Amino acid sequence: MLPITLGAATTRPLRLLCLGAHSDDIEIGCGGTILKLLSDYPGSTVTWVVFAAREQREVEARASAADFLAGAASSNVVTHQFRESYFPHVAAEIKDAFEALKRSLEPDLVFSHHRHDVHQDHRTVAELTWNTFRRHLIAEYEIPKYEGDLGNPNLLVTLSQAQAARKVELLMQHFGSQSFRPWFRPDVFHGLMSVRGVECHAPDGRAEAFHLRKLVL
Repeated sequence: MLPITLGAATTRPLRLLCLGAHSDDIEIGCGGTILKLLSDYPGSTVTWVVFAAREQREVEARASAADFLAGAASSNVVTHQFRESYFPHVAAEIKDAFEALKRSLEPDLVFSHHRHDVHQDHRTVAELTWNTFRRHLIAEYEIPKYEGDLGNPNLLVTLSQAQAARKVELLMQHFGSQSFRPWFRPDVFHGLMSVRGVECHAPDGRAEAFHLRKLVL
């Protein structure tokens, strides 16, 4: 496999945009990759947007983002209070939030949900991401769930053991509101990263996976 270096040079900082429907989605889908990129590209900046973060979920989202983004030169964490599980029915209002983002940002890389995710909130965010950031590089992350929609991603990002462990540590630390969910367990998150690590022969056995619809070189 031929590694691809982002930016004009390996030392050039990145402008990252991370989009998540719910307050733990970004961390689950690309938390390890964010830790890796902020380590590999010093001076990078991050805009982190959560569309459904009410009350305790907003507190969790902001505390988690602060830890994941500790290595960023600067970060902007934006939370909205759109009604969870109703995104297709309020898509016009969510689209307005996307348009505001587009006017203020020119990201090098956008992380968002997979367009074939069966969760209606995830899928709405994915569709609006492509509708809004049409000429940008978009990496669609995956979320393990009961419905089993992981698919066959075509971009794999290798992680160190420390990055993978830190991702899971922060998930468990910050999202106590999700502890009742039977799938919200360290072994689930480590297991998925291990499987993706096998698929790309990761040196430390861990990776996160993404779907790329279009890559322009």
